[in-house]
Amino acid sequence: MKLTFASIALAIALPASLMAQDTVVVAEGTYPSTFTSGSQNVSPFTQESKRFNDWAISVGAGVPLLQTAELTSIKDGDGTNVFGYSAYLSIDKAISHAFGLKLQYDRGETRQGDFNTKTDNAVGTQVAGRTQYDALSILGDINFSSLLRRVDNQSPYRWALHGYAGIGTLAYRAYREDAAGQRLVAEVEPFKPGFSWFGQAGAGLKYNVSRRLDLEGRVMYVVTGDDQFDAMPTAAATSDNFFNTTLGLSLKLGKHQSHLMWHDPLQEIYYKLDVLEDRNQDIEVCKKGDADNDGVCDDWDRQLDTPAGARVDGAGVALDTDLDGVIDLYDKCVTVPGPVENNGCPTGQGLVSDNTRALEGIEFDFDSDRILPANRPILNNAANYINSSSSNYRVVGGTDTTGSEAYNMGLSQRRANSVKSYLVQTGVEGSRLEAVGRGENDLKYPECEPASKCPEWKNRANRRVYFEAK
Repeated sequence: MKLTFASIALAIALPASLMAQDTVVVAEGTYPSTFTSGSQNVSPFTQESKRFNDWAISVGAGVPLLQTAELTSIKDGDGTNVFGYSAYLSIDKAISHAFGLKLQYDRGETRQGDFNTKTDNAVGTQVAGRTQYDALSILGDINFSSLLRRVDNQSPYRWALHGYAGIGTLAYRAYREDAAGQRLVAEVEPFKPGFSWFGQAGAGLKYNVSRRLDLEGRVMYVVTGDDQFDAMPTAAATSDNFFNTTLGLSLKLGKHQSHLMWHDPLQEIYYKLDVLEDRNQDIEVCKKGDADNDGVCDDWDRQLDTPAGARVDGAGVALDTDLDGVIDLYDKCVTVPGPVENNGCPTGQGLVSDNTRALEGIEFDFDSDRILPANRPILNNAANYINSSSSNYRVVGGTDTTGSEAYNMGLSQRRANSVKSYLVQTGVEGSRLEAVGRGENDLKYPECEPASKCPEWKNRANRRVYFEAK
């Protein structure tokens, strides 16, 4: 491949990278974290808001494996495997949090056949080839992790699965070696009559190392459209295709904290819900009003007389977490069912004071340390109570009696760690909290040994995290 092809690619790439302008001026104040869901200090998720970087430069290297051809790189049985090399440079433009474009230059050499033409010679009827290639292509980039991200996902956004597909032009020089020696058998020059089109598609897994740097492993399938690419054309004239596996880095350009491909894709939802009142124009949200001021318009509110202060679901119905007929606002035992006459607590269990109730903690699904969305308001109340007090607290994790004692001890510690992390994110000083796992040794209902002796609500109550003043 002549130097002019590489020069053309660099001539396109360097000015674009030097003159790249991110699409973003920071809105006044601060903006949400790049890696977590949140609605604080948000502004519209639009190109005009100019809050995100959207240019990047990517480089990488790897190994091309010619497999759909007369001569291949990987052999079945006792054949010798031969490996080439590849490298790429691309300029990346993010159009949205889920789609972008890449202008990519590839250079490499495939090796295929019975032996390595760089180090060995043909023996008998052995035939081998090597092909030096250069390619320039446009690739579409789909960020599947952004498309599939759940509304209630609060986990750090560090990994992303991308899909790529595109077309371009391919130039190459194919050499074949056999008993007669090594010789050039096919050449396609760039931008001249007869130059070759090609296509490639594949997937990559990205890890966000920092606000400036991404690490990516990628596997692409390259369709050359040419039967002589492997240096061994056949009468059938089929396309010689290869896999290209690479490891690369992306340098994100721009002055802002967030890159558009990594920013929380739920930002627009949060903006519409949380800062609607900040818009300059008056918008009529509820045509029939909201008689009980529960945040649900009367048009679709199924309970028009919700008590003041009660949390409601999307239909405007007051929440009753333990389904015992006493709404959470009046229930003194929110997570444990009990009769109405005992304020929602089980018979024989005394009423719980407001202070104690704030430290009751939460329950977990079976074999899980994931904090459920319905429990976040409970933990928010606990955080407010802890911040208002002068004491330090122990975050105690427990389990039911299903499983081994050793496993349950580890599970309870993970549950305690999960709650502590949530409280720290909410604003509680980490030095005031100690996470402790007690496994099945601290049952709320000791009679549940084994777990089969008790109903599910008692076992669920044992799968808990609660708080102790130190």
